[in-house]
Amino acid sequence: MDDFSTENKPSFALENGSSENYNTSASKHASDETLDDTSIDKIDTFDDLNLCESLLRSIYAYGFEQPSRVQQRAMKPCNMGRDVIVQAQSGTGKTASCVIAILKQIDLSIKDCQALVLVPAWELAQSMRRLFSSIGEYINITCHACIGGTGSIRDDLSRLEAGVQIVIGTPGRVNDALNRSKLRSDNIKMLVLDEGDELVSRGVEDQIYDVLQKLPSNIQMVIFTATIPCELEKIITKFMTNPIRILVKSNNFTLDHARQFYVNIEREEWKMDTLYHILASINDTPTVIYCNTRKTVDFVNEKLSAQHLNVAILHGNMSQQECDTYIKKFQTRSSRLLIATDPFARTIFPFAELFINYDLPKSMEAYINQIGHGGAYGRTATAINFINDSERQHLRDIEQSYSIRIKELPADISKLF
Repeated sequence: MDDFSTENKPSFALENGSSENYNTSASKHASDETLDDTSIDKIDTFDDLNLCESLLRSIYAYGFEQPSRVQQRAMKPCNMGRDVIVQAQSGTGKTASCVIAILKQIDLSIKDCQALVLVPAWELAQSMRRLFSSIGEYINITCHACIGGTGSIRDDLSRLEAGVQIVIGTPGRVNDALNRSKLRSDNIKMLVLDEGDELVSRGVEDQIYDVLQKLPSNIQMVIFTATIPCELEKIITKFMTNPIRILVKSNNFTLDHARQFYVNIEREEWKMDTLYHILASINDTPTVIYCNTRKTVDFVNEKLSAQHLNVAILHGNMSQQECDTYIKKFQTRSSRLLIATDPFARTIFPFAELFINYDLPKSMEAYINQIGHGGAYGRTATAINFINDSERQHLRDIEQSYSIRIKELPADISKLF
């Protein structure tokens, strides 16, 4: 099997209108393309993508009403078959862009793997698998998450041997499946590195290289990432052919689509009373409650269940089947409340209208993961942060970082909904 092209560097499509072309030599493509923001063929609605009716129906049924800014710019280049690098921070819709772009290209008559997605962690693999299954529900695609460290290798290999159209996995487990010839690469036409900077930060570049060397030479390669560290740049240079680079600068991204508030709660044991008061004021508003630990998720679940509230929960110690059951419960509105730990913040809940940070997220990235998806698809969402006096400065830092204002929660919460 031929190696990937090693000659070409990417062209750039910068959202702020400037452009820079790093192409240094000829390539398999006719010419390198440099785009600025005015020449990117952006989409205004998902209808502009010429999707089949079943896929379009799935997108709207999942709760997406209009593309995020990243999706407006990334979807068409991805669907043209070009190598693409999408650089944008968390919470901007990169993962959904990946899912929709792949689903559009799947040939339903072929049961073997056609798209391979490499991710840095099992939580993201499971989150993406659920998103593929949900958005692909009406087109009957098959997908499987291959993840190292959890689950049975035998189960993974059995599923792959039977044939699945989309495979999501950590590099080690995917490489093992390729080495055992259980994951067939003949029909793979698209490779995605999701959260590319996180992938290389885990020291698995050798495993990524091994996977890439086993794939067809004419494969389309797409990278979604927040930053471009030197290790990722080496992969881009060696394996991508004349890629278009779409950069949505971090200072152009805000959380304006979500109304954000805080409640100062002096003592930890008073949080539940505040939560009871909020939930009593919002009736049946679909709500996600984020906690920093599994122990807190279990505690909040116990308290709310005792009030005869129908609650779904998500945390890292749950099985894949349990997670799927609870997410389905929330998606179908049989439960209006979902309590989750931070790793599940990457799971997209576009229909949720209220996000409550029972614990203030410890990092900026965690905050934007938890709040950034809320309202990012044509809806307006509300976020409420529980804080104590010692966390006030961290809240101010979040405001400064994302150029937002987080107001104190008004006394009459019902007017927000």
